Amino acid sequence: MEENSNGHTKDGPPSVDNDIYTKNGLPSIDNDIYTKDGTVDLHNKPVIRSKTGNWIACPFILGNEFCERLAYYGVNSNLVNYLEGNFNQGTTTAANNVTNWAGTCYITPLIGAFVADAYLGRYWTIATFSTIYVFGMTLLTLSATVNGLKPSCHDKVCHPTTNEKVVFYVAIYIIALGTGGIKPCVSSFGADQFDDSDESEKKRKSSFFNWFYLSINVGALIAGSVLVWIQMNKGWGLGFGIPAVAMAIAVISFFSGTRLYRHQKPGGSPLTRIFQVMVASFRKFQVEVPADKALLYENADEESLIKGSRKLDHTEQFRFFDKAAVVTGTDDIKTPINPWKLCTVTQVEELKSIIRLLPIWASGIIFATVYSQMSTMFVLQGNKMDPSMGPHFEIPSASLSIFDTIAVIFWVPIYDRLIIPIARRYTGHVRGFTQLQRMGIGLIISIFSMVAGGILELVRLRMVRRNNYYDLKYVPLSIFWQVPQYFIVGAAEVFTFIGQLEFFYDQAPDAMRSMCSALSLTTVALGNYLSSLLVTIVKDVTTRDGKVGWLPENLNHGHLDYFYWLLAVMSLVNFFIYLMIARWYTYKRPTGIVHG
Repeated sequence: MEENSNGHTKDGPPSVDNDIYTKNGLPSIDNDIYTKDGTVDLHNKPVIRSKTGNWIACPFILGNEFCERLAYYGVNSNLVNYLEGNFNQGTTTAANNVTNWAGTCYITPLIGAFVADAYLGRYWTIATFSTIYVFGMTLLTLSATVNGLKPSCHDKVCHPTTNEKVVFYVAIYIIALGTGGIKPCVSSFGADQFDDSDESEKKRKSSFFNWFYLSINVGALIAGSVLVWIQMNKGWGLGFGIPAVAMAIAVISFFSGTRLYRHQKPGGSPLTRIFQVMVASFRKFQVEVPADKALLYENADEESLIKGSRKLDHTEQFRFFDKAAVVTGTDDIKTPINPWKLCTVTQVEELKSIIRLLPIWASGIIFATVYSQMSTMFVLQGNKMDPSMGPHFEIPSASLSIFDTIAVIFWVPIYDRLIIPIARRYTGHVRGFTQLQRMGIGLIISIFSMVAGGILELVRLRMVRRNNYYDLKYVPLSIFWQVPQYFIVGAAEVFTFIGQLEFFYDQAPDAMRSMCSALSLTTVALGNYLSSLLVTIVKDVTTRDGKVGWLPENLNHGHLDYFYWLLAVMSLVNFFIYLMIARWYTYKRPTGIVHG
C-alpha cells in the first residue's frame, strides 16, 4: 500500500500499523487491539477495543433509553383517563384508542429498522427519529396548555372541537413515528458495543439486555408514579411538559457518547435480499438441489458478500429456497452475479433465519395482549376500587403500574446475579437458561397474572352484589389488592420480554438486526390490537338480546372476571403451542468474519 505525506495509506488508517490492515482498510483478524466484528467509528475507521464500546459507551445509551421511556410512559400510563376526562370518551372507546395508539408505537419500528439496516445505520436513525419525537412531545404539551388547542371544560365536562382533536391525535401519532426509529435501534445499538468474537464481551452483552430493560422500567416507574400524580393533581400541561423535557435530555445523552460508540455499517435493503432469494428459487423450481451442499454457491473468501454480515452455514430446513444457490449452466460465476438469479448460501440462510423466527414471534402476541391490560382493564378495574392512602391522599389507579416496574427492578438484578449463576451450575449453559427456555418461563408466569386479576374481580363483584354497591363510585376494597397482578406481570416481563430482546438480536442475520428487533416489538403492537379486537368482540357478543354484557360502562354491572379467564385460557393454549415451536427451532450458525 502506498503512503501519502500525512502518513496515511490510500486504503486505510495511518501507516504506523499498516501491516495489521486488510485490503478493506479494516484491522487484521489476528490483531487483538481492534474489534473483530466489523464495527467502525462514526468516520468508518477501525475502533480500538479498549477505548470504545463495551460498558464505557453504555451509560449514554442507557441514559437515552431511560429518558425516552419516561417520556413514552408519561403519556401512555394515564392516557385512558385523559381521553375519558378531556375528550368525553366512554370506557371501551378510550381503552381501544389507547391500545390502538400503543400498538402503532410498536408497528412504526418496522419503518425505523428498515431505514437503519438499509441506509442510515442505527446511530443516525436514532438521531433523526429522536428529533421527530421531541417535536411530537412539544405539540402534545401545547395541545394540553394553549387555549384554542386544548379542550374547553365547564363543570368538569369537556367539549373538544374537531380542530382540538386533530391537533391531539397528530401529536400522539408523531410521537408514535418518533419512537419507531428509536425502539428497534437502541437495544441493537447497545448490543453492538460488545464484540461477539470476544468471549468476555459476549457474556457482558447478555447482561446488557438485562440492565437495558431495567433502565426502561426505572423510567416507567417515575412516569407511573410521579408523572401520573402530577397529571391528576397539577394538570395535563405540566404532566405532558415534563416528559417533553425528558425527551430532549434523551437526545443530549445520546449525542454525548458519540466518540465512544462502535457502529455496524448498514448492509443495504434486507427486504431486497429476501425477495431476491424468493425470485431466484421460484425461477429454479424445477432444479434439483445437490446432495452435496458444498456444491451450492457461496463466496470463496472468508467474508460474506453482504456488508456488515458474517457468512452462515447451510441448514436443512426449508430446502426449497436452496434452489436459489444452485449453480446452473446459465449462471456465470466468473462475472458479477445477478442476485435475482443466483444467491449465496448466506443470503438463502438469511431468509431461512427470518422464517424460523416467525413462529416464535407469533407466540409472543398473546403475552403482549396480557401485558396491555395494565394500561387498560387493570386501570378501569382500579377506578372502581378504594384509592385512599390515608385521610388526605388518593393514589390514581394508573399509578399502580409502578408495581409492575418495581417487580422488574426487583427481579432483574436477582436474575442477573443470582438465578443465572445457580442455573448455570445445573444446565451448563453460559446464560443459565437458553433464550427459548427463558421466554417459556415468562409465558407460564403471565397466566397467573390473569388468574390473580380474575380472582380479585370475582371478590369485588361479590361485594358489589352482596351490599348493593352498583352505583358507588368506589367499592370499599383497597386498590392495593391489585398489586399481585401487576407484580406477576413484571416478573413475566423479566423472562419473556428481555428474552425476546436478546433472542431476536442474537438469532437475526447480522445485517438484519434492527429489522428483527422491530419484528419482536410488533408482538406488542399486535397484542394491543388483539386486545382491542377482543374487547370489541366480547362487548358485541355479550350485549346481544339486551344483556348488560361483560364490559359495560359501569363495571359493577359486568363480568370483567370472565374477560380475565378468557385471556388466561388463551395464554395456556399459547404456551403449549410455544413448546412445540421451541422444540422445532434450529439456531443459526455464523462463520467467517464480518464484511466491512
